[in-house]
Amino acid sequence: MRYRLTCLTPVLVGDGSRLSAIDYMVWKDHVSVLDQRRIFRLLAKGPRLEGYLTQLKKADKLDFASWGGFAQNFADRRIPFEHPSCSAYWERSSGETLNIPTFARGASGPYLPGAAVKGALRTGMLFAHLKPGMLRDVEQMFQGDRPPRRPAEGPESQALGAPGHSRMRGIGVGDSAPVKYSAMKIYLLRVSTLQSRTAGQYTLGWKQSQRGTVDGARPDDATPIFAEMAVPGAVFEGAWEERSASTRAAGRAHVLDAANQYAASMLALQKQYAAWAGLERMGRQVADLESRLAAVNRSSSCLVSIGWGGGLLSKSPWIEKDDQYRQILRNVPLYRRAIDSGLPFPKTRRIVFEENKPASLPGWALIEIE
Repeated sequence: MRYRLTCLTPVLVGDGSRLSAIDYMVWKDHVSVLDQRRIFRLLAKGPRLEGYLTQLKKADKLDFASWGGFAQNFADRRIPFEHPSCSAYWERSSGETLNIPTFARGASGPYLPGAAVKGALRTGMLFAHLKPGMLRDVEQMFQGDRPPRRPAEGPESQALGAPGHSRMRGIGVGDSAPVKYSAMKIYLLRVSTLQSRTAGQYTLGWKQSQRGTVDGARPDDATPIFAEMAVPGAVFEGAWEERSASTRAAGRAHVLDAANQYAASMLALQKQYAAWAGLERMGRQVADLESRLAAVNRSSSCLVSIGWGGGLLSKSPWIEKDDQYRQILRNVPLYRRAIDSGLPFPKTRRIVFEENKPASLPGWALIEIE
């Protein structure tokens, strides 16, 4: 059997690799990834190697006036920007924003790791099997002097089974076959946030790195994020295995139905967020995803939020509004300030810009089993 994953919005499933600003140059609205070994071999024959190494050590980005020929003649691959406007935002950027996370790839090209697919399905299963008492048990763990190191282990074992006896043992997901590099583009993303106006009313803001938030009408002043992502419509196919069912292992229909339940809850929250923030195009995109979800064959298909950019909602099964959950997060220093603000949690989203407009949420895909 095989699975087919079709990207519905831009998707990034990475392997932890990033392109630093000295690994590439921007030329003609493309990111030209440099073949540094060829460049070193060439420069070693003349006097320019020392100057090139000095710039690699000191510069935020390579000086195109001095080294632009490398972008034309020594590019390992060229990745187009989604829209020409991205080049102008890249020119104005500096520091960490120039580092571009890349799609997982092997010697033959980009591929989708099977672990990412199974991980998304596993989170859906955990969501579908949570019980109210599980949160109560986690909350009690935080009553001591020291916070627990792994508070979620207990609920996960109750919902899915202990290691070696997991309910996910009934399925196996392999890595996809490599796809062509033409399925990838460099997308521009920014982080949106909600700002309080009156009780129950919020306005849109855009995050600036280390400088707070700018007004929702000024997205150009927000910090840009660049990422290599598979374009909507890109298809990944790989092996799907269904092992002999045991009394604990879940079958395909059970796993896919749980994923669809999870997707429905996430989309409802994202739709509410789009309404609060006044992101009309994103709201229409979420409505399209809800229509797609309603039309899928639930015994052989599901919608998932997969990979980078989906935020806490795509990684935590506790996404329903719950006072116990907020109290638990208040005990975690990373989230305490956000919880105490009284704003909806989480109040931020990574938003993909298309044609220089805030357009969609990253990571949504359709999985079909054949």
